[in-house]
Order: sequence, then C-alpha cells, then structure tokens
Amino acid sequence: MDLVPALREPLKKVLGPATAKVMAEHLGLHTVGDLLHHYPRRYEERGQLTHLADLPMDEHVTVVAQVADARLHSFASSRAPRGKGQRLEVTITDGSGRLQLVFFGNGVHKPHKELLPGTRAMFAGKVSVFNRRLQLAHPAYELLRADDDDEASESVESWAGALIPLYPATAKLESWKIGKAIQTVLPSAQEAVDPLPGSLREGRGLVSLPEALLKIHRPHTKADIEDARARLKWDEAFVLQVALARRRHAETQLPAVPREPAPDGLLTAFDDRLPFTLTDGQQKVSREIFDDLATDHPMHRLLQGEVGSGKTMVALRAMLAVVDAGGQAVMLAPTEVLAQQHHRSVVEMMGELAEGGMLGGAKHATKVVLLTGSMGAAARRHALLDLATGEAGIVIGTHALIEDKVRFHDLGLVVVDEQHRFGVEQRDALRGKGKQPPHLLVMTATPIPRTVAMTVFGDLETSVLDQLPAGRSPIASHVVPAADKPHFLSRAWERVREEVSNGHQAYVVCPRIGDEEDDPGKKGAPRKSPEDDAEKRPPLAVLDIAEQLAKGDLHGLKVEILHGRMQPDDKDAVMRRFAAGETDVLVATTVIEVGVNVPNATAMVIMDADRFGVSQLHQLRGRVGRGSAAGLCLLVTEMPEASAARQRLNAVAGTLDGFELSRIDLEQRREGDVLGQAQSGARTSLRVLAVIEDEEIIAQARQEAAALVATDPELTGLPGLKTALEALLDEQREQYLEKG
Repeated sequence: MDLVPALREPLKKVLGPATAKVMAEHLGLHTVGDLLHHYPRRYEERGQLTHLADLPMDEHVTVVAQVADARLHSFASSRAPRGKGQRLEVTITDGSGRLQLVFFGNGVHKPHKELLPGTRAMFAGKVSVFNRRLQLAHPAYELLRADDDDEASESVESWAGALIPLYPATAKLESWKIGKAIQTVLPSAQEAVDPLPGSLREGRGLVSLPEALLKIHRPHTKADIEDARARLKWDEAFVLQVALARRRHAETQLPAVPREPAPDGLLTAFDDRLPFTLTDGQQKVSREIFDDLATDHPMHRLLQGEVGSGKTMVALRAMLAVVDAGGQAVMLAPTEVLAQQHHRSVVEMMGELAEGGMLGGAKHATKVVLLTGSMGAAARRHALLDLATGEAGIVIGTHALIEDKVRFHDLGLVVVDEQHRFGVEQRDALRGKGKQPPHLLVMTATPIPRTVAMTVFGDLETSVLDQLPAGRSPIASHVVPAADKPHFLSRAWERVREEVSNGHQAYVVCPRIGDEEDDPGKKGAPRKSPEDDAEKRPPLAVLDIAEQLAKGDLHGLKVEILHGRMQPDDKDAVMRRFAAGETDVLVATTVIEVGVNVPNATAMVIMDADRFGVSQLHQLRGRVGRGSAAGLCLLVTEMPEASAARQRLNAVAGTLDGFELSRIDLEQRREGDVLGQAQSGARTSLRVLAVIEDEEIIAQARQEAAALVATDPELTGLPGLKTALEALLDEQREQYLEKG
C-alpha cells in the first residue's frame, strides 16, 4: 500500500511541465514531497530591505521594499525606434537604506505603470555596480497589495502573515514563484506520514510533521519558524542515525573469523625489535582493536588521530596480529605515492620479518606485497599469485585491489587509509573479497569533530589517538604576507637555505602543476575564494616556481619536482632520492599531503596558501617536524590582512590542534562540502541540521536510534520512518552513482 500517494505526485502534473522542468533541472525537485522539503533560506518582514551592506555582489538576491522614486529618461539610441531609447530608474527604500533599479527599452512600460512611489513589492535580481552605486538591472518583481478589492485578495492571501519566506532560488525561478508553487501543494502536507515514533515526538515536545511543514512555509510568528525548524532538524538527525544504527546492527549479525595473535608469534617478534616504546594512546587503541579482532563478528572501527600520532604503527600491529592468526591483511591507500610510501615504511619497520619465503627471512616472517594499477604485467601477475596462495600475509595497494580479478587466500582485515577518499561502496567491495566478512579498520589523519564523526561515520566505532610519539618536534607556523611585505618572502627563502645548510631538507608546495593540461579553470583545481576573483592571476604552479627558485633564491641547491601526472616510476624515484637526502628541496603539489614520511625534512613553504582548505594545510604541515629537529611551516599569501582568507591562515598558524582546526574549517565552509568530501559520494543532504551547532540533537538522535534499532531492527509499525529511510538511501545511492 502506498502511504503517501499525494507526496509522490510528479510536479509536472501539479504545476505544469514548464515550471516542473526548471525545478527538476535547477533545484533537483521532482515530486510534491521534494517541493515541500525545499525550505526557506530565511524570512523577510514585510517592508524590510536586506541591509545594503549585506548585498553580495554578483549574486541573486530578493529584497522587500517600498518605491521612493521613479523617473523615466529618454536618450538618443540608434537601435530604438525613432532614435529615442528609454531608461526607467526606480529608487527603493526601507527607511534605512536605498537601492536603485534600472529597466531599459521595451522592458520599461509595465514597471513604469506599476512601480509608483509608495508601492510595496518584492524584487529579485543580480546585484551589480554602476557609477559606484549598487543596482539591480531588470529585476523581476511581485507587487504586495494590501487593499481589499477582488483582484488583490488572492495576492493578499498568498502573502498573508508578517513573514515572507525567501527560498533558495535560481535566475530562472524567483523565490516568490517557488513560494506560490509551495502554496499550491501545501494542502498535501496533511498527508505526510510522520517518520518519528509518537513516543519520541511527545517526549521531546515536537510538533507533528504536517504542522512543521505548514509552519516553515507559512509562519505567522517567529515562534512558528522555531517550532518547525526544531522538528525538522530532529527528522534529519533521527532518520540518518537510524540508517547508521541499522548498518551497525547488521554488521553485528554477520559472522567473522576471530583473529587472535599467536603467543610468541609474528607480533611478539615485531614488538621485540621496536627501538622505542609505544605511547599510552597507541597501547590503549591497540587493545580496543585487538578486543574487536577477537570477536566473531566483524570489527568496524574508525581510527582517527593527529598528523604524526603513529596511526600506521597501530594499523601495522593489527595486521600482524591477523597474519599471526592465519589470515591476510590488506591496506588500501588513496594514491600510488602513498601506497609505495606505506610499502617502503612497513618493509623497513619489519626488517627480516617482511622476508617470508626468502633466504635470510626470520622464523615468523611473512611476505609484504605491493599492488598498484601501474605495475608491469609480470610483477602484477606475481603479486596476484602471492595473494591467491596466501604467500603474502600483508598487501598494500590502491584501488587496483578492488578489481574483480584480485583474489585472496583468506582475507582477515582491511585497513583503509584516508577514509575521505573512499566511498562506503568501495569499502564494501573490498570487504566482499573475504570468505567471511573481514574485519575493517578505517584510518583518517584529518581530525573529525565528534559531530561529523557521528553524522558521517556513525556506522563505525571510534578510536582517537591524540598523543604524539616521543621524539616528535613542535612545528612553528607563520603567515608570510607576500604582497604587503615582499621582504618577508625573501626572508622565507633565506630560512630554507639555513635549514639546508644545517643538513636538513625542505618542501615547497604549490596549488597546481603548470603544464598545458593543468588549466586553472578546470574542474579539480583548488576552489577559489571570493577574494581570488579580484585578482585574476592563476594559482602558482610547481613547474614555474621550481624553475624560478633553482635560478634565483635557491640557486645552487638541489631542487626537484613531484606531481600527480608524473609516471609512477619517476614519482617513486624522486621520493626515494628525497628520502635518502640526495635532494635539498622538493617542489610539489598536494601529492605529498598524506603519509609521506621524511624525518629529515624540517621546513615547508606553502605558496598561495589561501587556495587550500584549513584541514589540507594542517595535513601538509604534518610532513615536517617528524624527526628530532623542530619543524617550520610558512604560509605564503597575497591576500589582504582583513580578508577571510587571511583569517583562515591565521587560525592555522595559531594552533596545532587538528580537532580545533576542523571545527573552524566546518564553520567557515559550506557544510555540504565537508560532509560530501567525508562521505565521498554518499552525501547526507542535510537541509536544516547544522552539524556543529546541533551537536546535542545529533547525540540524542543517535541514542534514540540505537535504542529503537536494538529492540526493533525491522522498524515494524513505523511505516513513515521506513519511507523516509528509503528516500534517504535512494538519494545517497543516486549521488554515489552520479559521481561514478
């Protein structure tokens, strides 16, 4: 039985094909239910103009105001009939500010008759500047009549109430047209089936879903809006947390092979050869992981930790424990550079324990195999054979591991490095390669605020490493304002020379490569901040900067380049030379962002630092200070002191606390970006829930969801919740497929 036929009704049947087409193409709205969940962005009180100082340039805005003055000008024009053109200038005001509207040509007649002084209306258009004054050229408008004649009564009815909702709109469909369409479908809100259990709704004093939809679209008071938003936030938080709780519950129902390390086996031999003691944090997290590995259902754990907190060591010990127990362990890395780096460091850390089957291999040794997409056919065949026979206990690789032809003898543990680069589906594809579901450990070096972890990774148990290993040095970070103080940049290069003369090495990071394929306008180039638009210069490039430095400020030093479009063998050779200390300065893109470990590198200069996100800068900075010598990170920018970009860089320079920075990042960026990046293809499509602000709601929703799923995993008797879950999961699947 279809519970909500009215809400599933296609918009083209209700609103007509033309409007429905625009809504589908530009706003992603297809059904009556979609439109009812297209909430106002904000509300205007009638007659109030958005403060003129807040009008954003080049954006579509909607303002509510009164006409103060209207003047029709004629001017000579070769294009106009009889050589006379007309321009209508209308000044609108709300008593505290004024804005000019301009209409030309044939477009002046209707507004000239309708926009008389004293008339109130809503105006929508793109903000531009003419003669140093803000203006809207040819805005669309809707008169707000308050008289009682028959013709106006419909208008009065449709704008009833003191608050006018302003909707996320497009140039093709103004806010009030969306508002009118919503008024048309609003009666269907009565048929909305509530996803929240009655006891939860009553216990928390929340209004019903039909009432919430009515109040958010047609509020009479600000209290109506608060009631509606409080209720709709709970919907989003609860439905998402139920989806995650069901996923967690399903995991606990799956069988897995318990993997307990053999006493005096490979793990013990490895621990005995470690030249240092594990931190308390590493020991605590290892115990959590080993407890999970010993159970007969799959571990499902997120290991997050600061840059350099020793996550790889914890993951390697978990892998060794599984090999001890007769299984295989695989580590999935997002890039070939990182896979090669992990392979190198694991082999180094294990020594003869990584030489299984080889002459000189230790008693408990296993084989550590690398598998990437660019390997030669013979090496690849050999690696695949080692995986299938079980000869290789530890496998490190890229997406190539997910391919159909990859077979394992007995896959016991999957470690995914840098979770935000992989979608849930990719994670599951690799896990499907075990005879029984393998255990899963997800590592991320981008610290995630607790709320994001609950919202995005809610199907994972979380372990946090917040303690740096002994011997790690602090990193000093400074902003270098290259435009305001050019001599600061010269001093930065002097500092690099000083580090090199002291026997150390340095990184220089640039936002782009600089070859002909690397067009800054292309998708994938770092997103520009608004300040960048003012200065049309493309982001600085590796190839250009490397050449300039080698000939200029760093003349005489051994400078090499590294970027993502180099051949894998060339990249590996560059990294080997840098790791061996043969290269003084490595000029690179963000290909070095994660996992690259060269303890002798002490300095990093990030060019056009404003072009990177906060978390990305924190990641990059984590490549220095990995040894006993102090680290130095210089953030070079041409952005003015008062700009948001500079404030962002000051925040990075001001703290080494990745969790604090990730909160700043989330507050400063559109939430969808952060969640979308973290979900990697399974966006949570939050509309009213704000992850940082609504921490309490998310935590409570998680508790309620876990309790509900524990007692009733099939959600019997909650048809509204089932419908909402299907809609959420469909949307996530669809968005994942769209990303390919």
